[in-house]
Amino acid sequence: MVKGRSKSKASKKGKTPSETTTLNLKQQLAQKRRAQRERREVIQIITMTAAFGAIIGVLLALVVDPKAGAAAVAGLPCLVLSYKYPRKALWAFLIYMPFSGTIIYSIGNSPLLQLAKDGIYIPALIGLIQECKQQRKPIIVAKSLMLPLGILCASSLLTLLFANGAQQLLPPCSDLPGMRRGVTCDDGQPILMGILGLKVFLGYIPLIFCAYYLIRSKKELLFLSRMFTVLAIICCSLAFIQYMMLKTGRCAGTQFREGAALFKASLDARCFVGGSLLYSPQVGQIRLPGTFVAPWQWGWFLISNAFFTFATAFSDPSARWRSVGLGAMASVFVLAVVSGQRIALALVPTVTVILLVLTGQVTNLKRFLPILGGLGLLLGIAATAFPEVVQERIDSFIGRWQAAPADDFILHQFAFTWHRLRGSLIGLGLGRATNSARVFGKTSLVETWFPKVMHEVGPLGLLAFLIFVTGITVLTFKAYRSVKNKDLRSIGASYWVLILF
Repeated sequence: MVKGRSKSKASKKGKTPSETTTLNLKQQLAQKRRAQRERREVIQIITMTAAFGAIIGVLLALVVDPKAGAAAVAGLPCLVLSYKYPRKALWAFLIYMPFSGTIIYSIGNSPLLQLAKDGIYIPALIGLIQECKQQRKPIIVAKSLMLPLGILCASSLLTLLFANGAQQLLPPCSDLPGMRRGVTCDDGQPILMGILGLKVFLGYIPLIFCAYYLIRSKKELLFLSRMFTVLAIICCSLAFIQYMMLKTGRCAGTQFREGAALFKASLDARCFVGGSLLYSPQVGQIRLPGTFVAPWQWGWFLISNAFFTFATAFSDPSARWRSVGLGAMASVFVLAVVSGQRIALALVPTVTVILLVLTGQVTNLKRFLPILGGLGLLLGIAATAFPEVVQERIDSFIGRWQAAPADDFILHQFAFTWHRLRGSLIGLGLGRATNSARVFGKTSLVETWFPKVMHEVGPLGLLAFLIFVTGITVLTFKAYRSVKNKDLRSIGASYWVLILF
């Protein structure tokens, strides 16, 4: 009896150091075998899909276009690997997005390349859904969003059927010679335009589901925050090189053009990275695209990174990464000035002040004062190095605001949209204000988001969209407020302000 008790007590105390070492060695060997097996699987998948893609690619190159053939060779392995390894594909998707414009225009601006991001995202989404079904995990991760999402989808389908569908039934404009005023005709493929517009409008909502299963631990959340910070530094560095190449004459930009061309962004003026740009400093016109397709996309990238870099600079548990976040914040501020994006110049500092207040970091003097001092020092050095650029950008912003205030511009966009609707509650059709849908017909340029939504899906669709995003805002507020860890809660607060914004 005594021996039995002593054995049970010894077993409860745990394993000896030698047993623990043996167990660790076994775990390491098992991990190595697993890694080798996965590596062999990846090589096998790439080999098989590349061979199959090469066969299809040769046929496409002969029948359609050599670029289509090359896309098939590269695209098929990408599709299969994204489905097989959905989480790794989603990380690749997030890394690829800031550089997509640069990659597209560097290779040749083929329409197929515009779908490259979906070639990663959609198979990864399907693969993650299949994985959740096999493991009996819920697909609907936020049941409270089901009703708002259902209303939004219903209103969008209503527009697709009765706005785009009605336009599809109109006679082609080419069949109506001597067009008379008041006669309505079809100028393209409204249904295809609507499908593409629906994909642009609602196609990335499933990223909510993807993010829920992608970020499963504190380690992955910190990796996400740090990854965004590193991407911000890389993209801002490339954009600064672009600016210096234009400033030193390595790239001409649009400064030697005449007339209206001095004031319009052009793809022909592309320099180093990104797409179309405007660089006519002699008339005070600078709009750089950074690594993106167009200048306005770069502006919103800078604004969004004001949130991401703030989260790292103030909330990362590592002092080293907080320093990296501080450098990233400074780079975002500098590029907001030199890129010529007035909206970024206005909102990046405004967002930072709002974040300081709403996240409570303004009261955390141990972190607030050193970061404020470091940021002020870095920005002071940048302002000293380029004083004329800073003054020019500030004067340009003030002059533009006085000539056309932002609130007047937004109201004008709403008035323009309301006039075009002519009483329609379901809008003019999905895709009618989406630039990428212009291949299927005539589109309108609506430069602000909510007027654009109302232009396409009408007041009913805009109301449904506002209900949906309000539900997301409330849900994420409750989620981050329930977090007990101080650093994670601060990161969550920064991301919630981004959603609120």
